[in-house]
Amino acid sequence: MPPSANPWSQIGLAALLAGTTALTSCGETQPVDAEAPTETAETAAAPAAPAAPADDVAAPAVPQGGEGEGGVAIEAAAYDPVVYGSAIAIAKAHILAARDAYAAGETESAGEMFAHPASEVLADMQPIFEGLGVEPFSDLFLDASDAVFNGAPESDIVARTETILAALTAAGTKAPKSDASAGDVAVGVVTDQVDRAADMYAIAKENAYYGSYLDGYGFYKAAADEFAAGKDAIEEARPDLIPVIEGVLSSLSKAYPIATLPDTMPTEPGELIAQVSELKLAI
Repeated sequence: MPPSANPWSQIGLAALLAGTTALTSCGETQPVDAEAPTETAETAAAPAAPAAPADDVAAPAVPQGGEGEGGVAIEAAAYDPVVYGSAIAIAKAHILAARDAYAAGETESAGEMFAHPASEVLADMQPIFEGLGVEPFSDLFLDASDAVFNGAPESDIVARTETILAALTAAGTKAPKSDASAGDVAVGVVTDQVDRAADMYAIAKENAYYGSYLDGYGFYKAAADEFAAGKDAIEEARPDLIPVIEGVLSSLSKAYPIATLPDTMPTEPGELIAQVSELKLAI
């Protein structure tokens, strides 16, 4: 058996959500507090490395030590479907944000958002994808980024987005098997995305960073998409969580009404974070 049949023990949300408050935005450089200590790869806190799968499980080769985008314990994605699904959802978040940013006239940010997953989370996931038989698809992200910077019509970008979404869905069908129900896995992925969205909103509101806002917008859109796809399974496994998740998504829809930075951001970050905490406590 893998290290844990229960997605909430050993790896679960503890490792999955570790480090999300340290997310950086993709679309722009943020100023650094000169008085703050500099965090390095050697000093940064990271989730504890998960136990290796038991000898009777043939696990794909995994990268050593990388956390990937925003604190995801990438090496756990080889056998934990929640972590695997969350990595895919992160890629989805970027392209949904890129598509909508391009439609809103934010060409540079859109191009960067399309390209970013190919050099980050998907690159870290590549050995795992290969072990699970997933066909490479990172070039789709890079081609879409090139199309953006070459001034492609919006209809072309929308079509490229749909192609990437189909590739991500196909990759999702190759998720590692576990005893966790489909509903439990869906809850874990949705929770990861709303947690990221709430954290990025707090950064965006405090500093008026469009890059942070656009990241959070994408995480919200990915969470809503994952919830819609997994709602029936969640209803079967954890019906008590449906209204909690819907409440969080409703609040995020008000925090992220458009793909460009709003003139005003009336939602209080503490309220979003409290709602996400309520969801995690309910789990």
